[in-house]
Amino acid sequence: MRIVTRPDFDGIVCAVLLHEAENIDADIYWVEPSEIQNKKAMIQKGDIIANLPFDANCSLWFDHHVSNKPALAVKGAFGIAPSAAGVIFHYYREQGKFRDRFDELIQQTDMIDSADLTRDQVQFPERYPYLLLSMTIQNRGDGDEAYWNKLVDMLGKLPIERVLEDSQVRERCDAVILENANFGHFLTTHTTIVKKISITDFRSLDIVPSGNRFLTYSLFPDTIASAKIRYLGEDKDQVLLSIGRSIFNQGCQVNIGNLLARFGGGGHAGAGGCSLETATAQEKIDRILEVMMANEREEVK
Repeated sequence: MRIVTRPDFDGIVCAVLLHEAENIDADIYWVEPSEIQNKKAMIQKGDIIANLPFDANCSLWFDHHVSNKPALAVKGAFGIAPSAAGVIFHYYREQGKFRDRFDELIQQTDMIDSADLTRDQVQFPERYPYLLLSMTIQNRGDGDEAYWNKLVDMLGKLPIERVLEDSQVRERCDAVILENANFGHFLTTHTTIVKKISITDFRSLDIVPSGNRFLTYSLFPDTIASAKIRYLGEDKDQVLLSIGRSIFNQGCQVNIGNLLARFGGGGHAGAGGCSLETATAQEKIDRILEVMMANEREEVK
């Protein structure tokens, strides 16, 4: 039995819960949603997929993204919820597992994954232990997978204060704080505002800057949504488009997950992403942004 999940904070907490609830005898298989959608991930019988699109080969599946809502019943659980970890938590708690364990961890995961944040949390994540830890989870290679596995182990056993005392975690937290301080400069330099949508294009940069993805909503408070564009990988044969509703200005009516699902991506009503072939990316980005700027509520059928 193997856990298959994605390398973000929600995915890591999903793995914590599944390790506790099931008899896991294999290493975690870390994949991105596009790898499931493009059939590049090697999903096996017995796999438990969490926080990712469904694959028919898996034995259990847990998710909460509106664009992944199953047409038929599947083994596991799906719910439009703040986090996939929360879906897993309630599924197993109904079976008598977890008891009073993980309540705080799930509350924090729900808050982070649903972006239920204050301006202070966005501007000063170093004041909020779980939020700061979540920002250290990046997919850049060079030891990242070992770090994700380490967090799964520590969060399953230790309180957050002890996790942050770890030297590797502390080093990454310090780097995140510095990155976040510099990120605002890159956002203001590479962002244009069109019809209340902030469009940040990092394709001209050799090294894509990292930082709090919600910072744009503090810098551009009149916007209702943001779009970030960057190349996916050094070969530049794909473009990654990430879109989100502002967490402070509630004017966006577009169901972003459903919109991006039409272009091979997906996500929540309030945020999502898709990877596009570079040759045709700009045309598709323009079409997506036209829908965002029109800002029309999706009809419920």
